[in-house]
Amino acid sequence: MNTKTLLLLGALGAAGMTSAVAQTNVYSVNAVGYINVSLPSGFSLIANQLNSTNNTIGSLLTGLPNFSNFYKFTPGSGFDIATLVFGTWDKPNITLAPGEGGFVNVGSASSVTFVGDVPQGNLTNSAPAGFSIRSSMVPQAGGIDTLGLASVLSNFDNLYKWNGNGYDIYTLVFGSWSVNGSPSAIPTLAVGEAFFLNLNNPISWGRSFSVNN
Repeated sequence: MNTKTLLLLGALGAAGMTSAVAQTNVYSVNAVGYINVSLPSGFSLIANQLNSTNNTIGSLLTGLPNFSNFYKFTPGSGFDIATLVFGTWDKPNITLAPGEGGFVNVGSASSVTFVGDVPQGNLTNSAPAGFSIRSSMVPQAGGIDTLGLASVLSNFDNLYKWNGNGYDIYTLVFGSWSVNGSPSAIPTLAVGEAFFLNLNNPISWGRSFSVNN
């Protein structure tokens, strides 16, 4: 899964910011952009990291090949599967909001473009004990320490990254990481990438984020 990120009215490096300034000297800043996610044939575990006016697959996942599938995982229930039939999803209201994620299965190489506002401010992404699919709430690549996730994980928690054919399983062991049983650097995440967590305890993954930082 190759991902290209272009922020139209604001970049994560603070280029091209727009602001609306009121007479009270209180101002607000919206950073609007888009993310192109390239999808190889088969399964990809993807994330939408921009707030759209409608964060549902019926609005977000357009232009994919006929009979593509989307798999949304719910802890305790398993996967809810939607199918695209002649341009229309049979379950269009399944959500794909920032912080969530899901599998897309396409019959031929494709791409999807997410458009919306970059989430900013004090952000919280909660995950339960056991398995769940999560993603960073902001379109930023890097190690999970930089993205604020590592600090809320516990010993023997797992992070499952999809590699196109299966999972690379990262395990936290007394402050160090292993992948598939071998010592590893800290897991890194790409923009537009989701992943499975398998947690011993519920977590609250917090970020204080601004495109000015």
